[in-house]
Amino acid sequence: MPFRQVQSEKLSAAVIRQIEQLILRGILRPGERLPSERELADRMGVSRPSLREALSELQHRGLLTTRAGAGVFVADVLGSAFAPPLIELFATHDEALFDYVSFRRDLEGLAAERAARLGSDTDLAVVDAVLRKMEAAHGKRNPADEARLDAEFHMAIIEASHNVVMLHMMRSMFQMLREGVFYNRQVMFQQRTTREALLDQHRAINTALQARDPKAARAAVEAHLDYVEQALSDQKRTERNEAIARLRFEHETGRDA
Repeated sequence: MPFRQVQSEKLSAAVIRQIEQLILRGILRPGERLPSERELADRMGVSRPSLREALSELQHRGLLTTRAGAGVFVADVLGSAFAPPLIELFATHDEALFDYVSFRRDLEGLAAERAARLGSDTDLAVVDAVLRKMEAAHGKRNPADEARLDAEFHMAIIEASHNVVMLHMMRSMFQMLREGVFYNRQVMFQQRTTREALLDQHRAINTALQARDPKAARAAVEAHLDYVEQALSDQKRTERNEAIARLRFEHETGRDA
C-alpha cells in the first residue's frame, strides 16, 4: 500500500518553505535585507536555533547571503539567468537591442492582459500609485527619476499578472536594462516631446488596467513598446549619420572634428 507514517514537520523546514515562497513570489527581492534574527524569530513564532538552521540551509542553497556586520540578505541571483559572455554580446550588438524590445512587447503585453483579468484591486492600486509618482516626477524634469519609475511601473504590472516565472525572467531583463546592457534609459526622458508621449502612453496603459479591459491593456503596452522601438531606431540612425557627417567634416577641413 502506498501510505507512509505521517510525521510532524520540523520548524526549520516550515521557515524554509515560507521564505522560499516569499522569494519565489517576488515579495522578498534580490538584495533585500531580512529583519534581525531576534525580530524574524518573533515574527515567525520559532526559536532562534530553528531560525538559524533554516537560514543556514537557505544560504547553502544560494538563496540568502550573509554580509559581515550587515546581516542576512536575499541573494542577487537574477544575473545568473544569462551568462556573462552572453550579456557582453547583448551589449555590443544592435540586433539584441531590438530583439529585447520585441521580447518585452510580447511578454509585457501578455502580463498586462493577465493583470487586467487576474490582478487584485490592491495590485491595480499599486500600478496607479506608481503612475501618480511618474506624473509628479515629470514636472521636475529629472531623467534618472523618470527612468526608475518607468521600470517600477512595468514591474508592478508584471507582479499583478501573478506568474512567478514571468516575474523573475522580467526582473532579470530589467536588471540588465538598469545596468545599461541594452541602452541608456535616461536618454528616452531627455527630450520634451518624447517625455510627453511616454507619459501619455503609460496613462493609457493604466486606464485600460483600471477598467479591467485585457484587450485594451495589451494593445496599450504594445503601442508603447512600438514607440520605444521606433525612438531607439531613430536614435541609432542619428548616431550613424553623425559619424558619417564627422568624417565628411574632417575630409573637408583637413582636421579632426
